[in-house]
Amino acid sequence: MTKRPQHLDDLFEEWPYEFGEVVARLVLGHDGRELLQLRIDMGILQLEVNGRPDGTHPGGELTYFDYICRLAAEEGTDFELDDRRCVEIDREFVQFYHRRIAWLALGDFDRAASDADHSLQLMDFASLHAPHQEWAEMHEQYRPFVLFHRTQAAALSALESLDPNKAISEIEDGLHQIADAYRLQGADEEDLAEDEFMLRLEDMKESLEEQYEIEPPLSKQLAEAVAREQYELAAELRDRIARHKQPRS
Repeated sequence: MTKRPQHLDDLFEEWPYEFGEVVARLVLGHDGRELLQLRIDMGILQLEVNGRPDGTHPGGELTYFDYICRLAAEEGTDFELDDRRCVEIDREFVQFYHRRIAWLALGDFDRAASDADHSLQLMDFASLHAPHQEWAEMHEQYRPFVLFHRTQAAALSALESLDPNKAISEIEDGLHQIADAYRLQGADEEDLAEDEFMLRLEDMKESLEEQYEIEPPLSKQLAEAVAREQYELAAELRDRIARHKQPRS
């Protein structure tokens, strides 16, 4: 029986690391199952595409989030997040982060959005049961980042389905959620106006509106007209809004 080499030289030569780029690929395992690989500096991460990225089943559940939710239900008022449980939650955050950025790099936007949703739900749970405020804040600081990825993925998925209106709606929803998250962290309107995530989503939205010749909602056009003191246009827009609200016979 030939002994397999323990080095990874051939694999690294075949798939070189690209600094500053997120490079991922889908491969098949020895049993034919689909696997996700992410090239990192000095190594390769291999992730399962379903369930928990490391392929484990904590407590027999699909993910640690599922397991910890079960424990919370079973233990009731005695439930708490001790150091061990906090570490396991952090591990799952990191694993889903790696898989999320891999899906984004591959353009699999539905699965990227799904993994972002998982991280947001885990974050909600972690903040609700945090052993202390500092631990909750350590995770909550990343909520805008996860929401940014989730919004990008949902909008690009809608575009793949040839639905630019839905893509714009996803961006608008994401902008509101990111702004709310920042406000809870103490950000003011000036901070929001300069935030990189929000600026990039605004640029994406404007680009889609221009590319697909989509007009902003009448309510937004009205607000902009009033702000610019274009009162004749504002009156016309109010009439159009009123006509839209009238019941059709």
